[in-house]
Parts: sequence; structure tokens; C-alpha cells
Amino acid sequence: MTNVELFYRFGIALALGLLVGLEREYSHADEGQTPLFGGARTFPLIALTGCAAALIASEVTPWFFPVAFAAVTGLVMAAYAATAAKGDVGLTTEVTSLVVFLCGALAYWDYLLLAAAVTVTTLALLSLKTTLHDLSRRISRQDIYATLKFAIITVIILPLLPNRTYGPLDVLNPQQIWLMVVFISGISFCGYVLIKLVGPRQGIGLTGLLGGLVSSTAVTLSFSQRSQKASHLARPFTLAITVASTTMFIRVLFEAFVLNPALARVLAIPLVAAAGVGLAACAYLWFTEHTSEQGEVAVSNPFELGPAIKFGLLFAVILFISKAAQAYLGNAGVYLSSIVAGLTDVDAITLSMTRLASEATISHVTAARAIVLAAMSNTAVKAGIVATMGASSLRRHVLPTFAVILITGVVIAFLAG
Repeated sequence: MTNVELFYRFGIALALGLLVGLEREYSHADEGQTPLFGGARTFPLIALTGCAAALIASEVTPWFFPVAFAAVTGLVMAAYAATAAKGDVGLTTEVTSLVVFLCGALAYWDYLLLAAAVTVTTLALLSLKTTLHDLSRRISRQDIYATLKFAIITVIILPLLPNRTYGPLDVLNPQQIWLMVVFISGISFCGYVLIKLVGPRQGIGLTGLLGGLVSSTAVTLSFSQRSQKASHLARPFTLAITVASTTMFIRVLFEAFVLNPALARVLAIPLVAAAGVGLAACAYLWFTEHTSEQGEVAVSNPFELGPAIKFGLLFAVILFISKAAQAYLGNAGVYLSSIVAGLTDVDAITLSMTRLASEATISHVTAARAIVLAAMSNTAVKAGIVATMGASSLRRHVLPTFAVILITGVVIAFLAG
């Protein structure tokens, strides 16, 4: 190792420690407290100690690193005992110092990206103290149990499921089916956490955006029902429903891109066009009338085991039907099954078409058209919800936009192919 490289690694360790130290200084000052353990000088020194300990362990004796870590831990525990005696029993700063020590060592061992990632993650956790505490208060016991059950089932059961196909059409793979359940639930869970972060009540437009990550149908149903009692908020409700439906198109495109980038490139043209119509309508509604009215979307934890199993079964059924329809009816059968599947769920048909296209069972163009038809079928269902459950003022705003989205998506999907 050259001196330049050696100084570079120690410099990275110093910079990472300094960032954490500055955050600790700012955090204590912002809370009106005096730093009791370490700040902008102590944490860089700890990072340098970790880097130097890794150097000595590599060049002299490997035992030096655990001894140095134990010594730093002893100093940290002594500092904690002193602060705890004064009534401050928090361990955040003390644990952070050990993380900084290890990041310094990672910097010497040339795991620079990992050291930076751990430091940034640490800074995020430290900076989001208030937000995370608020989130913990909003999470219910049922949320924790649901997430824990799903995590156990996924971590334990997923590796044990057979990774082979079954059935007459040789298409049902238990492990891949459950993996798709985890994938979709993960996306929905991100939206669910965001809703928890911003609170159960937020601006109507934000409700549509976050709700669209979980279920655009739930958003449509919720605001259609509310419009009956608050018809004067038809335009804000239209904004939420349109934003949620537009988010659905982006979500579908993201799912396809992660699983099959080649299919996503074909799918991008019609979905982006449909989303563009929705975005244009949202921009018009936002700039012509803005309201501070608060919205609320009722969604459940997507990691509930029951809904996850139902989605897995739905995905398996749609996958089987789609392949059977293609085998016996050709592309027309695929399109018909997609329209029917889209009436209830877009994610399942998206994953099914992505899987069949990856296996070259159907072409990318056929798969893209099928996904677009499913998305448009789902949009038609939401239009039906608005037509039957929404106030007349809501119908006048939503239905024309949905009609243009439907026409745009279907026409471009078949013309682009």
C-alpha cells in the first residue's frame, strides 16, 4: 500500500467520524443539551482509532483489533455509567461511537463504500429521531404481529419451498410464486410505512399518492363514498383519485422493470402515455383549485398473512389461466384473461405476464399489451366505482379523465406494437 492510499483511507475515516460528530453536536444543541460523551472532536478520533487498530492488526498482530475494540467499549461504558447516574439512560450516542470505530476499520480494509453506507444510515437514524418516535406511536400491536408473522413465514418457509414447476402446463413454481408475494407486499409496505410516517390524516393529494402505492382502488372507494357527504370537495377528491390511478401505472412499470427490463421498455410507451394524461389532469386540478382539506385513506398492513396467501393463490391461478389461454386460444386468450384478471388485481397479472415473457412463452409485445389491458380494465372498475358510489359532481370530474386514459393506453399499446 502506497502512502497516498494509506492517507486516503485514514482521511475517509476522519471524514466519516467528523460527519457523525457534527450531527451529535447539532442534535444536542438543538435539544438544549450539553454533549456529555462526544461531539465534533471525539467521533473523528474514534474513527481514526478504529482505522489505526485495523492497520496494526494487519501489520503486527491480529489480536490488537479486538483488544482495541474492547478498550474503546470500556471507555464508552464508563462514560455511559457517568451519564446514567445523572438520569440520562439513553445509549444512542455510546452505540454510535462503536459503529464509528468499526467504520474507521472498514475504511482501512478498503470497504470504503460499505463504511460510507453504514455512516449515512447511522446519520439518517440519528437525524430522524423525532420522526421514528412518532412512527412507533402510530404503529399498532397488530401491525407488529402481522409484519413479524410474514417475516417468519418468508425467512423460514421461502427457502424450504420446492423450486420446481408443477401442474399439467408445467408453470406453477411454489418458491417463485411466494417470492412474487414478498415482492409485491414489499412495495405495498413502503406505501403503508409512508402513510404511517405522515400520519393518518394528510392533504388529499398526498393521500392519493401514498394510497396509490398500496391500493388505488381503496383510494377511489374511500373518496367516492366521502363525496356523497362532501360534494363541494369534488375537485380535491378527483385529484386524489387521479393521482392514485396514475401512481398505479408507474408502480406497474416499476414491477416490470425490476423483473424483466426488456418487457418494461416495450411497456413504457403505453403506460407512460396513460400516466401522462393522468399527470396533466392532476396538474390542472392542482393549479386551478388547491385546498387545505385533510384526507384519510384506510389501508391495512400488506404483510398480513391472509391477504398474502390470497394474492399468492390469485397469482398462481392467473399464471395458469394465462398460459392455458395462450396455448389453446393464442394471443386473444391472453388478452381476454388479462382483462378479466385486471378487474380485481393488476399486480398479479403483471407478474404473470412478466414471468411468461421471461420464459419466452409469449412475446414481449403480447405481454405488454396484456398488462396494459389489465391496467385499463382496473381503471374501468374504478370508473364504475365513481359512477355508482360518487356524487354527481365527482363523476363529472373523474369520468372524462378516466375515459381519455383508457383510450390513450389501449390505442398506443396496439399501435406501438
